[in-house]
Amino acid sequence: MNNTSPLVSIITPFLNVGDWLRQAVESVLAQTYTNWQMILIDDGSKPETTVIAKEYSNRYQGKIIYTEHPGHINLGCSSSRNLGMKLATGELVALLDSDDVWLPEKLQKQVEIHNKFPEAGFICEASNYWYSWENPASDDVVINIGVEQNKLYEPPQLIYSLYPLGKGAAPCPSGMMIKKSLYDEIGGFEDSFKGENQAYEDQPFLFKVYLRTPVYVSGEVNNLYRQRSGSLMQFISDKKKYYKVRSFFLQWMEDYMNSKNIHDPKISGMLRRAQSECNNPGLHIFISKFRSKIQRLLNPSNQ
Repeated sequence: MNNTSPLVSIITPFLNVGDWLRQAVESVLAQTYTNWQMILIDDGSKPETTVIAKEYSNRYQGKIIYTEHPGHINLGCSSSRNLGMKLATGELVALLDSDDVWLPEKLQKQVEIHNKFPEAGFICEASNYWYSWENPASDDVVINIGVEQNKLYEPPQLIYSLYPLGKGAAPCPSGMMIKKSLYDEIGGFEDSFKGENQAYEDQPFLFKVYLRTPVYVSGEVNNLYRQRSGSLMQFISDKKKYYKVRSFFLQWMEDYMNSKNIHDPKISGMLRRAQSECNNPGLHIFISKFRSKIQRLLNPSNQ
């Protein structure tokens, strides 16, 4: 390998996912780009899943690495990713959730972007929301990141445009790649996002990324984001739980901006509005519906 083919460390925490972990690992083994190492982080799984991870680690020694928290305890996805990063030796880091799958050219495409746009500390792509894994008759849905595709964005543009403050769809973890040096610089993921707050664990990480580095948004779709019942995101689909988790994140954001002396009037305004919506969710829904009705009355040609 030469300097245009940097080592990519793949970080995959797992907890009781069974054969889905096998599918995730096999999708890495099928990559057309071969200069990678994979780190499997056991977040306190039952033996049937741990056995699968150790099987691959033993079969591909030095290529696939198994690790766990002391005492085989459960600390959450953020802490597990950070543990994996301590073992990562690659210049680039790709995230793959243990129930997701990559298409064969995922790493190749993103390394090519890295070589073409070396100023980008972070690369992300669209995701295929994968329903057909369970029912072949179901339609999968491709969700593009909610800005113009195949473009480099300077900080902090994406904070204004993407969820959770903006309206555009945010990237999914399995579509992300980051420079290891940047990961270390921003402090990785936030360990405090555990339990039900883990549903937002990628958002503080992304917020720190968007503040710090140019980001390349790709229109490629090389990851399958498994949609399933019983997931944490389904758990917080209840509005009360959702606003509770969202409020936790927004308070973290406010504290982080204060601790780093970040003064951006636009971000602060969007943050205040989001906090108000969480405090008065019913009123916000009413105002949104009322505003939409007024717009339709004022612009009948749009109906």
